[in-house]
Amino acid sequence: MLRAALTNKVAVLAAALILLGLQGCSSSQSEEEKGKEQDPSAPYRGNRGYTLSDSPFTRQGTVVTATCSLGARFAGVNVQSWEPGRWKLRETRNFFIPVDAAFTNYPDAKNVNSPLVDLCGVSSDRPSPYAVNDLEYVAPRVRALFDLAFTRMAVVLRGPDARTTHVGYVESGGNAEDFVRLSDASGDDEQNAVMAPDGRSVWFTYITADGMRRIGSRSTEGDHRLSDEGPAMGHELPLTVTGKPPRAVQADMVHLAPDGRRLTATAPKIYGHVFPTVDSSGPLTAASGRSATHLSGCVGIVGWVGDERVLCRTQSGTFRALNARTGRTEGAAVAVVREDEGSVAEGMLVSADGAKFIASVHSPNDRSGQPVGLGDFRVVSTSGEDTATPVSAESLTSDTVFLEWR
Repeated sequence: MLRAALTNKVAVLAAALILLGLQGCSSSQSEEEKGKEQDPSAPYRGNRGYTLSDSPFTRQGTVVTATCSLGARFAGVNVQSWEPGRWKLRETRNFFIPVDAAFTNYPDAKNVNSPLVDLCGVSSDRPSPYAVNDLEYVAPRVRALFDLAFTRMAVVLRGPDARTTHVGYVESGGNAEDFVRLSDASGDDEQNAVMAPDGRSVWFTYITADGMRRIGSRSTEGDHRLSDEGPAMGHELPLTVTGKPPRAVQADMVHLAPDGRRLTATAPKIYGHVFPTVDSSGPLTAASGRSATHLSGCVGIVGWVGDERVLCRTQSGTFRALNARTGRTEGAAVAVVREDEGSVAEGMLVSADGAKFIASVHSPNDRSGQPVGLGDFRVVSTSGEDTATPVSAESLTSDTVFLEWR
C-alpha cells in the first residue's frame, strides 16, 4: 500500500513538472512572438502596419478618384473621396502642379517617365511614357503617386535646361508655389517619382554619373540626402512602394494582397503574375519568375478578391477570379458589356471586401477626355450575381482614374 502511494505521488509530481514545462515553453513562445510583433525594426510587408488619421479619405467604405485639371494658368490634380452607392462627394483635395513639374512631355525637353504624365499629359499626339497605357496599368501607377492618406503627391521636376530631372512633392491644399524640391544638383537624372506609404520619403529611379541604373529615395524631412535602395531596370518601368519599412518593386500592374505576403505584377520577359513580396527593393528578375504563379488567360489584373484570389480581365473580355496559388479560374465569368454594345471594359479597382469592382466602359482605344455618359463607369459584382450599375456623378470625366476602394 505504501509502495502504491509513493508511486502515485511520483506520477503526480512528474505530471505536474511536465505541465509546468509545457506552460513555460508556451509562455516563452508567446512572449517571443509578441516581441516580434512589437519590434519596430521587424519588416512588415503589408500596409496595415501604418496608423492613419481619420479623414474622408481613410475611412472604410470610401472610393477615391483622381482627375487632372489643366487651365490657361494652372495645372492640378483633384483627388476626391466618394460614398459608393449614392456616389455622394465627401471631400476634394487639390494638388497644384508646379510649373517645373513634368506632367506632360513636349518637344525640345527631355522625355520624363512619371505616372503624373499618364494622368495629365496623354493624348493621341502625346502617348504614355510607358509601353502600355491601358487603364488596368494606369490606375495602380497613379495610385503610387500618393501616400496612404492622400496628403502628399510625388512629382518629377525639370531643371532650367529642360534636361536635368529631380524629384519633389506637393502638399494638398497649397498653391502652385507650395512644393518641396528634394534635390537641385545639375545633371540629376531622377524619374518615376512615387510616395512611400507614410509620405515620409519619395522614391524614384535614377541613373548615376557612370551610367548605373538604380532605385533611390529621398526623405521628405531633414537634408533630403540620396539613399540608394537597390538595382533598377532604368526608367522604362514604374515603381510601387509598400511595406514597413518601405520597399519598392519595379513593375507594372502591382497590387498588394490584403495580407501583404504576395503581390501581382508584370514585367517584360518575366513569366508569371503573382509573386511573393520581398524585403529588398528592385525589379522583378528571372529568379522571381521561378517562384511566381501564372494566372491562366489573364490579360489585365484588376486587384485582389481576398488573400487567395485575383480578379483578372480575360482574353475573351470577361472578368474572372483566379486562384493566386494554382492560377486556375474559380467561379463564373463576369461580363460587363454586351456583345452588341461595341465597347470594351477595363477593370479599375476591387472593393476592400472583394465583393465588387469598378470597370470603365469605352470604345476600343478611345479615352477622349469628354464628359462620361451614363454607364461609362460601372459597379459590378465579382461573382456576377448582381446587375452592373452605372456610376453617375457630374465631376467625373472619362479621364478620371479610380485609385482605391477602402
